[in-house]
Amino acid sequence: MESTSSKDEQNNQEDSDSSEIDEIEPRLKYVRIRNDLEHILQNDAASCIAVHPKFLCLGSHWGMIHLLDHQGNNIKSKTLQAHTVAVNQISIDYNGDFIASCSDDGKVFIYGLYSTENNHNMSMGRLVKSIAIDPNYKSGSGRRFITGDDKLVLYEKTFLARMKPTVLCEAEGGVKSVAWSGRFVAWASDTGVRVYDLDARCSLGLIKWSRTAEASPEHYRCNLQWSDDKTLLIGWVDVVRICHIRKRTMQEMVNRDLPEFVVDPVSTFQVDFYISGVAPLRNQLVLLGCLKEPDEDGKNQRPTLHVVEPKYQDFSVICANSLTLRGYKEYSCNDYHLDCLKEENRFFIVSPKDIVVASLYDTDDRIEWLLSHGKFEQALEAVTINNGKDCKMHTVLDVGRTYLDHLLACEKYDDAGKLCLKVLGRNKKLWEEEVYKFARVHQLRSISSYLPRGDVILDSLIYEMVLYEYLKMDPDGFLQLVKEWSPDLYTVAAVVNGVLEHLLVHNQRQNVLLEALAILYIHDGKYDKALAMYLKLRHKDVFQLIQKYQLYNSVYDMIEGLMDLDTERAIQFFLEKDRVPSDVVVQKLQHNHRYLYLYLDALDKRDTKDSKGKYHGLLVRLYADYSRDKLLPLLRRSDNYPIQQALDICSQRRFYPEMVYLLGRIGNTSEALALMTRELNDMESAIAFCQEHDDEELWNDLVNYSLDKPAAITFLLQKIGTYVDPRLMVQRIEPTLEIPGLKKALVKMMCDYNLQVSVQEGCKKILSNDYFNLHERLVRCHQKGIFVDDDQMCGACHRKIINRGIWLYFIVSIVFMKIVYPILIWLKIV
Repeated sequence: MESTSSKDEQNNQEDSDSSEIDEIEPRLKYVRIRNDLEHILQNDAASCIAVHPKFLCLGSHWGMIHLLDHQGNNIKSKTLQAHTVAVNQISIDYNGDFIASCSDDGKVFIYGLYSTENNHNMSMGRLVKSIAIDPNYKSGSGRRFITGDDKLVLYEKTFLARMKPTVLCEAEGGVKSVAWSGRFVAWASDTGVRVYDLDARCSLGLIKWSRTAEASPEHYRCNLQWSDDKTLLIGWVDVVRICHIRKRTMQEMVNRDLPEFVVDPVSTFQVDFYISGVAPLRNQLVLLGCLKEPDEDGKNQRPTLHVVEPKYQDFSVICANSLTLRGYKEYSCNDYHLDCLKEENRFFIVSPKDIVVASLYDTDDRIEWLLSHGKFEQALEAVTINNGKDCKMHTVLDVGRTYLDHLLACEKYDDAGKLCLKVLGRNKKLWEEEVYKFARVHQLRSISSYLPRGDVILDSLIYEMVLYEYLKMDPDGFLQLVKEWSPDLYTVAAVVNGVLEHLLVHNQRQNVLLEALAILYIHDGKYDKALAMYLKLRHKDVFQLIQKYQLYNSVYDMIEGLMDLDTERAIQFFLEKDRVPSDVVVQKLQHNHRYLYLYLDALDKRDTKDSKGKYHGLLVRLYADYSRDKLLPLLRRSDNYPIQQALDICSQRRFYPEMVYLLGRIGNTSEALALMTRELNDMESAIAFCQEHDDEELWNDLVNYSLDKPAAITFLLQKIGTYVDPRLMVQRIEPTLEIPGLKKALVKMMCDYNLQVSVQEGCKKILSNDYFNLHERLVRCHQKGIFVDDDQMCGACHRKIINRGIWLYFIVSIVFMKIVYPILIWLKIV
């Protein structure tokens, strides 16, 4: 994967060539150093660099040392002509007070930026490839520095300001590079890397290189960098090693003459490019490298800057960026340099004609990259972390609106609608601006669910626009919005007009739109129109609407429609608390007899005083038409109907049982008995009818009817023994008529008759005894009273006693005749 930075001072590099964009999110941003540096590199070429938090030192091929600030401006009016040929290495102390350099001209140059007391310009008489100044050069004793050529030499200032050299180690193939940190110095030769303890004046061991078939290590510069005081980073050819210096344990030191410290390998891995520099980045590494293979034209490819996470014998790539440095096609691995400010995580990449500074992406940089690469969701997430406190250039609103525009351009309208809720918050103006964007592409439906409808309310036109779009494109959605949205959000009359106009032109989904129109009429207070609309739709919410808004007077002209909609519920509604007068209901249903029957039947069951029997005359006809089983019970329990009219109705329909009852009520018992015998052929009912009326003429009619019917004679003989003199019937039977079961019937008749006579005699005796007992009791009362005889008794007491005796007589007689006597008859029959 490749990426390039091609802008100006802000974030990226420039290049005339086109470059590809890396889709992997970078860790670093790049800035080309300009200003005075550009002029310097036009006439000279960079050979090495050393950076300090205060400034940077650039060594050139002409032996010059340029002191620059981090923006590339000269900080010294005079350039240091330290050497006559290219500067090999520059070293700066911790405080930034002194610099040291070396060159192939054999000179070592020590220069104080603020004092010349400890300046040196020494000629070694041999090629000096590397140099390292004591990090504590100013305050430390000896004013030390180390040079590297065919051996490693330590120089210390002694008495009379003389420099004392001490050879620390011979180096096979010469010292390639030196790095000094605290008490430890690391240097590289052809055989490997050694770490030297300056306090103990001993070597801690050799880290050897294994030769590779691809290249000879001696042809490549070794890159040494201290990550901290005890962690050394090594990059040579295509191998990276991380070593840690630790103090030996007491157990390791026992009986062994070993140095106090030991170097332990932490990680070793091989990469697929040549390493030009290595630097620490927290728990990761930054590697500057050159690809091994040339391009199609045989030219060198662009250098690459890799951020990797090391493991024990492996690594993972976090990001990798190809860098377009001026003249890169002509440069090889050793022409590039990498130095860093560890505290600031800034990395200086040097080529002979260019210097680029890489630094970690801050939140603003990361958001800018994500936006430029179309990763809007990640950008929005990044800007919302810590409530945007880490951002100086971007806000949630700016990023969110950019994301919104992208979603709309990609026609992802639903996602854009959701995003509005997250981004726009309670800003009314911004909401209205974004809504118009949706309106331009006819996608207001996508944002409708997220429009503010609480504390923040937009202009009513916004909501009306949404409703109109639903009206045209989604009638079901329109109905749902009308149900959900408060009518305060929009102008109801305007929406009603829109619906009516739409209905005139379009015939689709009319029922849905009519229901929405009914709701809108309710919002507008036009309840009569809403009721009419609901009835037209046969919508059962009409009952709830009537109750909610107390529209009882408005339903007078809709009674039959309500019955059509839901008969049972309508009747229940009419009867509940007399909300609709019964006269009104009856009058409105007079042409619909079935509905009228259902209503009056329910009204009769309710059994209220006001309506009890009021409509029984009408109900007789309705029962005759729709529910005959309820007719006779009504005729029996009610006196509130015209009997003759009821009789005519029953006669027309030949309802004989009902006619019998009605004829009996008007006294036409003979005709009633004739119906029971001739039409119904119901002897048992006829006998019961005669018993009820206890009329001798009825019994004669019944006997006359039965004389030519043997079966009827048998049945009648068994039943009349207790009501009439059986001789009247027996004497009138034709002697030649064959009557089945005559003997048994006569025996039954005589037994019943004798029983009746016996009971009557017994009753007479009981009554006589009761009379005399009462009389005797009356006499005793007179004897105990104030008066001796009836002549002397007061009239009130005399009448009281007489009345009591008469009442007792009647009570006993009634009890016997109505209760005891029928029981005796029933027991005899059983």
